[in-house]
Amino acid sequence: MCRVVDLQQAVLAKNDACAHTLREDLAARGTALVNLLSSPGSGKTALLERELTLARSRGIPVAALTADLATENDAVRLARSGVPVKQVLTDGLCHLEAEMLGGHLHGWLPADTRLLFIENVGNLVCPASYDLGEALRIVLASVTEGEDKPLKYPTAFGLAHLVVVTKMDIAEAVSFDEKEFRANVERINPGVEVVLTSARGGEGDGLMLDRALAARDGAPVHIPVMTRKSHHVHDAEDGQPCDEGHTHEAGHSHAAGHTHAAGHSHEAGHPHNEEHTHAGEHTHAHPAPGGHVHTADPDTVASSRS
Repeated sequence: MCRVVDLQQAVLAKNDACAHTLREDLAARGTALVNLLSSPGSGKTALLERELTLARSRGIPVAALTADLATENDAVRLARSGVPVKQVLTDGLCHLEAEMLGGHLHGWLPADTRLLFIENVGNLVCPASYDLGEALRIVLASVTEGEDKPLKYPTAFGLAHLVVVTKMDIAEAVSFDEKEFRANVERINPGVEVVLTSARGGEGDGLMLDRALAARDGAPVHIPVMTRKSHHVHDAEDGQPCDEGHTHEAGHSHAAGHTHAAGHSHEAGHPHNEEHTHAGEHTHAHPAPGGHVHTADPDTVASSRS
């Protein structure tokens, strides 16, 4: 009889194979993927909008993909930065997976993109187990969430390459104990850097962007003590292959963390190319069954369902 754990391992094995491919594809084109994880309401979108705006002002080609169960609110906010943004609606799925992500990047991601920020579904449980082919995994927590957050979500914090504290402008008002928070992070993920930020007050401006650029350019990335062996006990070659609908050019290696650059190039798998135009300012195209892409003036936002 097939056990639940066997099914979980099979799903994660296939995901790792796809993440391996995606990471190598992105690396080949000079793009690094940054995976952002946090609880809902952590201030992740506000901070990311600020970092994207800063990147654009510096002339750094960046893009962002944001995932939610419903609404395009976050994509609309991020598009104010002026960089390419795509919304993915997961229709109830609590996380992104590498194969799903690769399909959404196909035909959309600008060729010169140096950094691709992925705003994962607001959730510190499911997304923690899924490698997306990232060069840098950042876990964010706001000062309002409690100093014990790392202890409550050890997998998410334990596999982080960087921990970002948000909303520091209200830290005093909510009696945030920075020392205790740092101690709890250290217990779960010894040696990981913790940076303090405030999207409203400007504290830590550019830190997340700088760390991402450094990872993209080959700087050493923190390797967490917690490995993925409990979830990923194989090399990508031993896992199930990615969907044959996508042809990729390579794979993934990570040893107790991710010390890699990243990139992406897909060739196929989406036969449905019909387009139609609606009244107003929205042109829709359907690159895949169930998919939905649209651009809207004045901001350019692409939207798709998983």
